[in-house]
Amino acid sequence: MENSFFSPKSNKFLYFIICIGLLVGLFLKLFVFEILTVSGESMYPSIKDGDKIFINKVAYGIVKPYGDELLCSWNHPERGDIVIYLYNNKIVVKRCLAVSGDTLEVFSDSEYNYILKVGDSSIRLNQSQYLNLKNSVSVPEGYILAIGDNHEVSVDSRTYGFVSEKNVLGKVICK
Repeated sequence: MENSFFSPKSNKFLYFIICIGLLVGLFLKLFVFEILTVSGESMYPSIKDGDKIFINKVAYGIVKPYGDELLCSWNHPERGDIVIYLYNNKIVVKRCLAVSGDTLEVFSDSEYNYILKVGDSSIRLNQSQYLNLKNSVSVPEGYILAIGDNHEVSVDSRTYGFVSEKNVLGKVICK
């Protein structure tokens, strides 16, 4: 019996299968799925420090490999989605609290008490966050308001502004 390339006993066939498996794995890692370990308390109690999260990178479009934006998009983040994006060259995990066109109410009910109201949610703001958002009546087109569940410690859209949908790199689908 001759030793052909496609013979299951052939070393070439085994190497070929291993190479195909590695290429498929690399493709999936770059473009489709990722598992990340959360560092920080900004999403507590939903996601705790040290939790592993499973990311669907194609939930909203195709991400540029090693980039910080989408090559093309076919869906938009929805209210309540837990999303990832880059901020200061770090992957950030936050909840999408409001989407393009959603109405925001930013007001002060006393000298030191500032509030952001989005739908049924009311979130306290510090003075700096209040000043950042006080002139915003709605979420601009193509942007989301992304806020950590642990409002007290989270650095999020209240601090650095709205997040472009183009910069949303994926959706957390489980932890």
